[in-house]
Amino acid sequence: MSIKLEHVNYIYSAGTAYEKQALKDVSLEILPGQFVGVIGHTGSGKSTLIQHLNGLVKANSGVIYYNGENIYADGYDMKSLRGQVGLVFQYPEHQLFEEDVLSDVCFGPKNQGLSKEDCEKRAFEALELVGFPEKYYHQSPFELSGGQKRRAAIAGVLAMKPKVLVLDEPTAGLDPAGRDDILDQVKYLHDQTGITVVLVSHSMEDIARYVERIIVMNRGEKMFDGTPKEVFAHYEELEQVGLAAPQVTYVMHDLKARGIPVDTTATTVEEAAEEICRALKR
Repeated sequence: MSIKLEHVNYIYSAGTAYEKQALKDVSLEILPGQFVGVIGHTGSGKSTLIQHLNGLVKANSGVIYYNGENIYADGYDMKSLRGQVGLVFQYPEHQLFEEDVLSDVCFGPKNQGLSKEDCEKRAFEALELVGFPEKYYHQSPFELSGGQKRRAAIAGVLAMKPKVLVLDEPTAGLDPAGRDDILDQVKYLHDQTGITVVLVSHSMEDIARYVERIIVMNRGEKMFDGTPKEVFAHYEELEQVGLAAPQVTYVMHDLKARGIPVDTTATTVEEAAEEICRALKR
């Protein structure tokens, strides 16, 4: 199920002294099954952008299509869209509220009108997909670790069987091990189910490691849109807008400057190691 934006504009507090244009003529298409990263400095428009994907925020102008249908058309089923495009906010544990984890994950399917048995079936499947320990199913979500809360919150969205999973900084505040754990699980979920994933992150290393496509936002506009190799080739331009490429990019360019014939397009540690070994064997 594709999501297509055509000339989307959004203005906060339009007509007031606090007016600010958050999105400026943004056009892009997210194709089914893609793993897309969205990056940009604070205030670049990335969070505003993803809130448009399931109609949570309505554009001031422009059109958004989901599976070929205009989501702003009269009579469009916005509730159905939000079941298809699941959004997990930054610090998703703030979305948890039920007395135990299983009840919390059942909440979405219950609102979709499913029976208790079907709700629990979906909840069990979702919790298993995110690797949540079964021994904590009946524990209060407020007694969980940060990483476990993130898993439970993501499971709550997955239980609604979305076609698209949108994650806004899902690892914010976690330690490196917890961050890797969550993102590895998201990658596993993508590989196992084919679900479309849109990941907002400040970590260039995470983006380079997991996604197949990067959308760079700057001052409300789409600055770059391409593969990690294509986008990070513009590392000097990214620096000018307050972003940085993965550390590997700088290492490879430094080696090249020192006369070692490496391919500077490596974006992950694994790619860099392979390329350095290849160059040294010449």
